[in-house]
Amino acid sequence: MSELNLKKRLLASSVFAGAALAAAAALPAYAQDADEDVIAVTEAGGEEEASVQQTIVVTGSLIPQSGNLVETSPVTSLSSADFDVRGVVRAEDMINSLPQAFGAQGSNLANGATGTSSVDLRGLGATRTLTLLNGRRLPYGSLNTAAPDINFIPSALVKKVDILTGGASATYGSDAVSGVVNFMLDTDFEGVRIEGNYSFYQHDNSNSYIQGILSDFAAGNPSQYTVPEGSTSDGETVDLTAAFGGKLDNGRGHVMGYVSYQNTKEVLQANRDYSQCALSTANGGEDFTCAGSSTNQFTNILDLGGNLPTDAEIWARVDPLTDQFVERTFDSDTFNYNPYNHYQRPNERYSFGTFANYDINEYVNAYAEMMFMDNRTNSQIAPSGVFGYGVAGENGGINCDNPFLSAQQVDFICTDRGASGDDIAGLGDVLFLRRNVEGGNRNNDIRHTTYRGVLGFQGTIGDTPWGYDVSAVYANVHRSEVYNNDLSISKMSKALYAVDDGEGNIVCAVNADADPNNDDAACAPYDIFSGAGPSDAALAYIVNPLFRDGDVKQTVVTAKTFADLADYGLVSPMAEEGVKVAFGVEYRRDSLDSNPDGNFQSGDGAGQGGSTNPISGSQEVYDYFAEVNAPLIEGYEGIESLGIDLAYRRSNYDAVSSDAYKIGLEYAPVEDIRFRGSFQRAVRAANIFELFATQSIGLFDLTQASNGNYDPCSGNTPAATAAQCANTGVTAAQYGSIADNPAGQFNTLTGGNPNLEPESSDTYTLGFVATPSMVPGLTFSVDYFDITVEDLVDTVDQNQALNSCLTTGSDFFCSLITRGNGGTLWAGQSGYITATNINTGELSTSGVDFLASYSLDLDARGGLDFDYVGTWLQSLETKPLPTSGAEDIYDCVGLYGGSCGASNPEYRHKASITWSAPSGAVSVTGTWRYYDFVKVVGSSDQAALSGSFAAINKKLDAQNYLDLSGNWMATDTISLRAGINNIMDEEPPLSSIVGTAPGNGNTYPQVYDAFGRYIFLGATLDF
Repeated sequence: MSELNLKKRLLASSVFAGAALAAAAALPAYAQDADEDVIAVTEAGGEEEASVQQTIVVTGSLIPQSGNLVETSPVTSLSSADFDVRGVVRAEDMINSLPQAFGAQGSNLANGATGTSSVDLRGLGATRTLTLLNGRRLPYGSLNTAAPDINFIPSALVKKVDILTGGASATYGSDAVSGVVNFMLDTDFEGVRIEGNYSFYQHDNSNSYIQGILSDFAAGNPSQYTVPEGSTSDGETVDLTAAFGGKLDNGRGHVMGYVSYQNTKEVLQANRDYSQCALSTANGGEDFTCAGSSTNQFTNILDLGGNLPTDAEIWARVDPLTDQFVERTFDSDTFNYNPYNHYQRPNERYSFGTFANYDINEYVNAYAEMMFMDNRTNSQIAPSGVFGYGVAGENGGINCDNPFLSAQQVDFICTDRGASGDDIAGLGDVLFLRRNVEGGNRNNDIRHTTYRGVLGFQGTIGDTPWGYDVSAVYANVHRSEVYNNDLSISKMSKALYAVDDGEGNIVCAVNADADPNNDDAACAPYDIFSGAGPSDAALAYIVNPLFRDGDVKQTVVTAKTFADLADYGLVSPMAEEGVKVAFGVEYRRDSLDSNPDGNFQSGDGAGQGGSTNPISGSQEVYDYFAEVNAPLIEGYEGIESLGIDLAYRRSNYDAVSSDAYKIGLEYAPVEDIRFRGSFQRAVRAANIFELFATQSIGLFDLTQASNGNYDPCSGNTPAATAAQCANTGVTAAQYGSIADNPAGQFNTLTGGNPNLEPESSDTYTLGFVATPSMVPGLTFSVDYFDITVEDLVDTVDQNQALNSCLTTGSDFFCSLITRGNGGTLWAGQSGYITATNINTGELSTSGVDFLASYSLDLDARGGLDFDYVGTWLQSLETKPLPTSGAEDIYDCVGLYGGSCGASNPEYRHKASITWSAPSGAVSVTGTWRYYDFVKVVGSSDQAALSGSFAAINKKLDAQNYLDLSGNWMATDTISLRAGINNIMDEEPPLSSIVGTAPGNGNTYPQVYDAFGRYIFLGATLDF
């Protein structure tokens, strides 16, 4: 096999980039770089000779290695070839295809989207995954999330991505609890390169079951329901990158730069049959049906006092044909919000950057990185509305002399309760719900402008073995957002309070009363009681845009020194290489300044669920760290290598301190196999959001029960008993008459806590890497991981709080439930479940990672490369409180929904096979991605999770996705590629309880392929 082809095979086996090197080097080095400068292999007399570059930077260690490395933490690596094979232009899409990653914030979320993309390793939360760029941490992602935004990563420049399992706080500091993702860019690039990519989604709408449901609804309500049929194509993305690089001053320096542009079009839920309507359940939970929100195109009425002259007593609606209040049917009088919502958000991104280094002299190398990104995305959801308001705002009510009310409507809502004239009927009880369909969709125009600069000096201290690296990093993330087309509660209330001015004109009451100080010349009366609908003037008046602006800043200054102490004779008597050490100090400051406008802060946006408060704060930490890497025995029979890996870090925050440490052991009895194990204590200090966020009301999702309701105490026949509901604050009079929210969204009180203590986590890993000489080209590894986070900085999950209160009557859990007017948890803001930040109990996970790679030389027929990465999840367990008993602890493996969030499959894998032509000019890759089935949380026999559920939601079936791609080196300078992911156009699994973020469009689009086939074309030109 030629040198070129073997090198290409090693690169293609990217999940084993390091392990492939192990086969070529004297000692396995699992996490080494597998790039052009790292390894060159030639055939001579049937024996392979390998040379490794002098310096290897390894994810998980602060010691730049010259020679062999005692590396005890499992690392999975991806190369630039993996991005090409999948045709992805977003870093999130590449990471999310790995079984170690769980769905986090990304481009496929709309309601609840932050406008960023983040990484969640092991399902422990994105804030517990440390994200690095070229080995240095990234700043907070935005004004509303601490998780770094990986949209900042220029995918076309990625040389390698390392994913390290488990705690690494001793190496990198806070946040490295579940693991580390290190994006390494090709900063050594030389030449000129232009790369272009084009992609889109294509789906054949052919789900006859869902289409049958849609047909029935479209027949009765064609304005809200359609039946998507046939082929649809959308979501186009254009990505262009130009890069240049070259040496300076006869090789003393190097400079590289890039500029990139990306434009992604929207995907609407209206264009897929399985997402066209918001799913609910029917026929006792055996079937899906279409549902939606009670805030409908024509007004619905909710009477929390139960005094309406209807059979339901609490519900009525406007009949637009007769201008009368009539009985609700819960069929045509719910609003189908899905078609308006983004399935994929559109975005436009500009970025550029430059990287340079220069040898000032033989002891000093200066380096710099400067990067910029301007990323603009738009998150669109359904129109805003009167979400349970009246002339008294959240207290509802309507004046009986309102000229928009018909005579029947006055009798219905006023006369029957003894009100008349200018009386306010139903104050505190009667709420109106009407969708502002005439005003257009709500959309959040989000813009992130990010600057990041690195300046440093590295080299050696004279002619000693000591090296050094001193660097400073500064980053600024500026977020500006404009939330459009939301309604103002205060303006809406004034516009609803319409009266006759005595001259036959309908005006706002504030302009007709005797008080001139409350006049509002712009106020236009708002008609929500007739089929005619509101006037254009009223629509213009009640809309209020909301603005927020602010910055996230990060400063990191690091100084470290390192050495191979072999020069001082510090070598184990049974080893060939010396002890290697590193130690240093680091200062980090993170700050946040979020400035919402008055409308955000007052909670005046009707569709916001509550106020958005300003946050301002900063956090400083001083770290001291040390690391030792010591080969103990090398080259003995039965002990080819034995080494130890130690690390320690002390972190001093403003109010707390913490210690992180690591001990690892590596043992290779022969060159063919290497065993490794480690224990790591990691820490994560509470971030600024968790410490300082002001308490406010927001929204969360409850799980749907078998009776079709979400609140287990709602409806005529609640899923929970009267005694259970009494635990949550439901009175005997309210039981059986509480209104449910068919949209599944309920109120929650959230906020920060300045007294939070740091989390700590213990990670155990144990495994092996094998490169059996009897099977040339084969490398495989098995690694067990066990991560337990204690003193978890979190909230008590709202679903868990409600379920535990119902079933156990626990004083603690029941104290978190506040029933509002009418016993609801959603009508107005008087009812909610408290979920403020506290140091809760524990979050733990365990499982086994499997990786394998095999290269087969077919001589004149080319070669085959096999790659496999899989994870078996043994546990994903939550202990809500330190004092929680067995009945409150729950394990989410194989479950979804409710307290378990998005899908947590027991097993996942990604396997591929690549055929390469003998010349290396052509390659074809087929990939199989597998996700195990998951069941709804209520189906679990665990006491903390078991409950009522709809049968059709019981299980999300296992998913198999097949991808195919090809690459052709047309010339020495032109490379072309094309492919299709999900070539069988598999639909995602559907459920009516996915909620919002991580749910969207009746599924989990950050986990499953939600849009059909992904078709891509790409080209690279080198000059």
